Amino acid sequence: MGMAGVLDSARLRYFIAEELGVSPLGVEAMTLGSHGDSMVPLPRRATVDGKPLADLVDDGTLERLYARTRDGGAEIVALLKKGSAYYAPSASVAKMVEAIGGRTDDVLPVCAWCTGRYGIDDVYVGVPVRLGAGGVAEIVELDLNDDELTQLRDAAEGIRAKCADLAKL
Repeated sequence: MGMAGVLDSARLRYFIAEELGVSPLGVEAMTLGSHGDSMVPLPRRATVDGKPLADLVDDGTLERLYARTRDGGAEIVALLKKGSAYYAPSASVAKMVEAIGGRTDDVLPVCAWCTGRYGIDDVYVGVPVRLGAGGVAEIVELDLNDDELTQLRDAAEGIRAKCADLAKL
């Protein structure tokens, strides 16, 4: 399993909070799919203090927030001038460890092996899961619309294609 979705979702929540001048603790937002260009934001599920995000910002602002999230690692590396982003990845892993240890029952966007959920088979991709002592305890199927589902499946196929390219090396 991998943590890119936890990391991207945390960054997105922070950027939304910063944009609206609220605490990140009041922001719910999740990304699925892959890290980077194949990230699948879920604007219909994003809320700020229980209010739909789409009621609080326009489409242009949403796109800007998603782009900043996709490019968040590069933004941090540029600010550091050397090295890499390490705080967000380590915080993401810590959140996953809390769930694995049973301290939370949160649904987290984790890169997990899919065996039919969302119509995706035999590839690792970012999907919502519940973690437990054995790792991925359950893949949670959210009610995605056609566009979100298509983007998620496209991300999975992109990952599958990259894996096939690696196998040729």
